[in-house]
Amino acid sequence: MAVTIRDVAKASGVHISTVSRTFSAPHLVNPETRTRVLATAEELGYRPNRAARALITGRTHNIGLIVADIANPFFPPMIKAAETHARRRDYHVFVADTDEDPVVETDLVRALAKQVDGILLCSPRMSDDQIELMRREVPLVVVNRLIDGLPAVVMDVGAGARSAVRHLVGLGHRHLVYLSGPRGSWTNREIRRAAGVAARAGGADLTVLGPHQPVSSAGADATEAVLATGATAVLAYNDLMAIGLLQSLQDRGVAVPEQISVVGFDDIATSALVRPTLTTVANPTAAAGRAAVDMLLQQGDDGATGQVTLRTDLVIRNSTGPGPYAPAGATAAQVAAYAKE
Repeated sequence: MAVTIRDVAKASGVHISTVSRTFSAPHLVNPETRTRVLATAEELGYRPNRAARALITGRTHNIGLIVADIANPFFPPMIKAAETHARRRDYHVFVADTDEDPVVETDLVRALAKQVDGILLCSPRMSDDQIELMRREVPLVVVNRLIDGLPAVVMDVGAGARSAVRHLVGLGHRHLVYLSGPRGSWTNREIRRAAGVAARAGGADLTVLGPHQPVSSAGADATEAVLATGATAVLAYNDLMAIGLLQSLQDRGVAVPEQISVVGFDDIATSALVRPTLTTVANPTAAAGRAAVDMLLQQGDDGATGQVTLRTDLVIRNSTGPGPYAPAGATAAQVAAYAKE
């Protein structure tokens, strides 16, 4: 005979409702009681019936996580962190990829809406109005996009862009290029805006090239356009584009950073493996995944909404070096130290 919730409650010395909460809302149960109930359930071989529980509670204990491109190394740390964090709350995560297509994105939200308790929409390409419309069908938390009135987790890419530009200006660069990312990207707009402000404040010119797809081939394809500007430093929308550009420059015999400096965004694992290692802005993607899960579940518990902004950090490596306006007589190490300030 199958073990029932009543058997677990009796063996644990608690009420049936406590056992139910242990599996449906573990954060609401006293840790000592929760541990005892879970240990008893494991000993007895009890497994809650998710389908039956969904009928009773109206919750599936499933979360949808939709990303713009699962092949982009930016997303896996976020996905893994969200899945691990959700599992601790007894939730499962369904992952879907839009391939940077807003139409596919809309279709996926509608397809998942009846199968999950809410959706984490990561780096969406839909318009603000379309996202507002989708929110009427299913609870949403938006990651990497700010929309008034919608719960969101964002990384402070504006601050990251300012740090990157100040670093380049401090190294003596006055003609910069921003390799723009995809059209419709909130992150791209924020980086472009902040980089422009920081460049003007530092007495530098910023040329914007793009938009581009956020892939390494786009960075490589932009090489001739970059060189044609005469710029001595480049900030790319993401590390993939920066790495594609860096490798293409080397293929053409252009020395990095001696002739041109390159900065990426995201701090993916590959950025520390290429040669020269890539200076980049580190985005806290894993922390964003955890924060988004918390925000979605809190939204389901009490209807709360909010917006969380996570800090970004400039990681200085070997792809940036002194520019034409570096302090006279200063060594590369001295200029780099100044540019960190």
